[in-house]
Amino acid sequence: MPAPSSVTPASVTPDWTFEREHWRRGHFRVAGVDEAGRGAWAGPVTVAAVILPGLATEYPFRDSKQLSAAQREAYAAEVRRVAVAWAVEHAWPDEIDRLNILGATHAAAGRALARLRPAPQALVTDYLRLRTELPLTAPPRADALSYSVAAASLLAKTERDALMLELDAQHPGYGFAAHKGYGAPAHRAALERLGVSAAHRRSFAPIRRQLQEDASPRLLDEQD
Repeated sequence: MPAPSSVTPASVTPDWTFEREHWRRGHFRVAGVDEAGRGAWAGPVTVAAVILPGLATEYPFRDSKQLSAAQREAYAAEVRRVAVAWAVEHAWPDEIDRLNILGATHAAAGRALARLRPAPQALVTDYLRLRTELPLTAPPRADALSYSVAAASLLAKTERDALMLELDAQHPGYGFAAHKGYGAPAHRAALERLGVSAAHRRSFAPIRRQLQEDASPRLLDEQD
């Protein structure tokens, strides 16, 4: 299967295509699963799971990347209002460093799915091939194509953004409130100026390099 494209036309709207395939097989509680923060250098990776009512209703939910912050917050509130069940879980940097980012994402997804009541009967994910006994559909760009996954993307993005605002207050100077822990030029400059914080993922290559650079002067001093 080809790698998912990073670009989705704004005109694309979600529908129930993937969910209907599961409904036809008698699996009516279909959970959409999506994550936020997988590529960031700092903060958690956040995974949401959402079961929407199986009524083929049209919703305003969209891939969170297509929306403004205000729209995301409004639609996330609507997701929580209409969902049959929803849950959000986080994998923090220590778990990411221990398991690697994919393993930590899978772990957080497993915790979110375990919290859903009623339990899901099938899953649709955004290209995330979870290890599960449940029927699973994992197409690329599902956050833009599936209502359930779009709903999950809204919860994951808004909850993670809120946590990054908290981390910004705890670790001032890094700009977490602005770039949300991703590798923006301002983030790289802050790392060079301030060093690595407790919120950073030490297993990620840019952070490993910064740790090595920070340690180099001390090693030279010890040799003198």
